[in-house]
Amino acid sequence: MAITADFHMHSSFSGDSDTPMEEMILKGIELGLTHMCFTEHNDFDFPITEETPEGMFTLNPDAYLFDLLKYRQKYADRISILFGMELGLQPHLLRQNSVLAKSYDFDFIIGSSHLCNKKDPYYPPFYEGRSEEDAYREYFESVLENIKKFSNFDVYGHLDYVVRYGPNKDQHYTFEKYQDILDPILKLLIENGKGIELNTGGLKSGLKEFNPCSAILKRYHEFGGEIITIGSDAHTAEHIAGQFEKASAVLQDCGFKYYTIFEKRIPEFKKL
Repeated sequence: MAITADFHMHSSFSGDSDTPMEEMILKGIELGLTHMCFTEHNDFDFPITEETPEGMFTLNPDAYLFDLLKYRQKYADRISILFGMELGLQPHLLRQNSVLAKSYDFDFIIGSSHLCNKKDPYYPPFYEGRSEEDAYREYFESVLENIKKFSNFDVYGHLDYVVRYGPNKDQHYTFEKYQDILDPILKLLIENGKGIELNTGGLKSGLKEFNPCSAILKRYHEFGGEIITIGSDAHTAEHIAGQFEKASAVLQDCGFKYYTIFEKRIPEFKKL
């Protein structure tokens, strides 16, 4: 396997996973991974619903770090375990997110947009009463606003995440339709020294391509972007390193020769 580092996964320290951390680690070792970075969820001010009770996506970093350090030591001769976080970005959370990001010695931080203007694209009401294109465009505009206001992250996660949940998913979605907003996003990320993530989890949601689509990956490369991590977005052990062989081929087709891992927030490039 060309890619031996999974840099996006969730254990029971994330509100949407019940999988013990050690179970994830043992599966990673079985698959031959050399690096695993847990990126447990933290989304402040997440809408409270019956499915997402209060505090569901508020991380307990101390408990999380305690277990991670325990397993890091236990399996040190077999795999490198990294301390990461997937930080939900919204413009009004600038101070809270800044404090959390600075309060712990994270190895890696993914900045993600799970919410758009305090609304959740996972649910149908986000799309009701308007075109799918208008909904997607609002999402991408919110991503650009987040990048302009907040910079304490290493890569932007699943950049076109919204297409996982649209009424037609990516059936009518193309990079060109949103190029006027996606180009500024990619340029600003590169200008700020930030990377993007190839997230293989989109295929589980029925998409034709990964998140983001290959056209975005190519455009990022054309603009000179080099920092790209690979993540399965696994919430269970069975999905760790899912579709990584295909991910390697897609990246090479897009012009990349290396992928990126992080330790102590410092990027290191690995040959594909």
